[in-house]
Amino acid sequence: MLVAGARPNYMKIAPIYWALSAHARGLFDVDLVHTGQHYDASLSEDFFRDLQLPNPSVNLGVGSGSHATQTAKVMIGFEQVLLGRRPDIVVVVGDVNSTAACALVASKVYYDTCVGRGRPMVAHIEAGLRSRDWLMPEEVNRVVTDALSDVLFTTCQDAAANLAAEGITAERIHFVGNPMIDSLRCCSDAATRSRLLDDLGLRDRPFGLCTLHRPSNVDHPEVLEEILAAIADIAAELPVLLPLHPRTRARIHQYGLWERLAALSPPVRQPPQHGISALEPLSYLEMLQAMQAAKFVLTDSGGVQEETTALGVPCVTLRANTERPVTITDGTNVLAGTSRQGISSGLTAALRKTAAGAPLPELWDGRAGERIVETLRQVVANRSAAPLHTET
Repeated sequence: MLVAGARPNYMKIAPIYWALSAHARGLFDVDLVHTGQHYDASLSEDFFRDLQLPNPSVNLGVGSGSHATQTAKVMIGFEQVLLGRRPDIVVVVGDVNSTAACALVASKVYYDTCVGRGRPMVAHIEAGLRSRDWLMPEEVNRVVTDALSDVLFTTCQDAAANLAAEGITAERIHFVGNPMIDSLRCCSDAATRSRLLDDLGLRDRPFGLCTLHRPSNVDHPEVLEEILAAIADIAAELPVLLPLHPRTRARIHQYGLWERLAALSPPVRQPPQHGISALEPLSYLEMLQAMQAAKFVLTDSGGVQEETTALGVPCVTLRANTERPVTITDGTNVLAGTSRQGISSGLTAALRKTAAGAPLPELWDGRAGERIVETLRQVVANRSAAPLHTET
């Protein structure tokens, strides 16, 4: 059972689904479950289409709410799914509330499975990433999910050290590379055929791209205003595309910043020479096209840090820390914080860094999904009667 809950999950689930379909037919039956944590069509349905995924067999439709409310809804709904469908393996990805909620339920539910011990095996894709910032809800989700998982798939070498420091034994850890890069490579050609840049008049024109959604940035008016001021400074020189997450759009209106943003926007239906172009959320292929063509990307997203590194595009992360340090050591990413001056300096550093050339992180080769499926095949084949965790 592959579980997806939010937009970043789909690009990680897709390569596993592709590899299962291509290389493991007859060994694994595949069931795709959507928790509905992201329920807007632009944040979910478009991605299933672009990534050639089937419609989920189950959509829990949990929607938005506080962290506790959302997590509780996922847990209650997912328990019924497990008891009804009885999967042998539950695969969770990333670090959203759905990830931790489903891992917790799967680790406690009991029924007969082919892998034994009366509960499903839990596998976590993207294990071991750590920001060490406990104010981030995602950090709590990462640590909880890894502690509960039987098989932990890592995207970078430093993740194994993080897991070992938390008491995870080496035999449970498997370095497989980054499945998001599988999706990027697979969909790259289709993304170039998107109409987005033509419709915006930006085909073969320089522009920047910004994504902004993290609550620590958009839920505090003074922080959001500072970031928008920095984007405006940059957009005075060349156009910046700003696809707005529903949360970000709501906060801009709530804090009375929309009029200021509109004043910085270029005229409608004219190819922009500068200014901020506030857009609706982009589909996966549209976003990928924009990243491929952008002169630089400003973001507070974890996944975008990885995608820009794979594409060789300068990335400025609007945060004080990152759980993906490999994008700094072996990629195009620079941490800038959220101050106006820091973002400006970060952009200069990212452009300089990328011009000098950056290596590609190890195993970001487009075959992570295949390695994950092969590992699952081996784990099932080697499963003994011994429990996954010692019972007390």
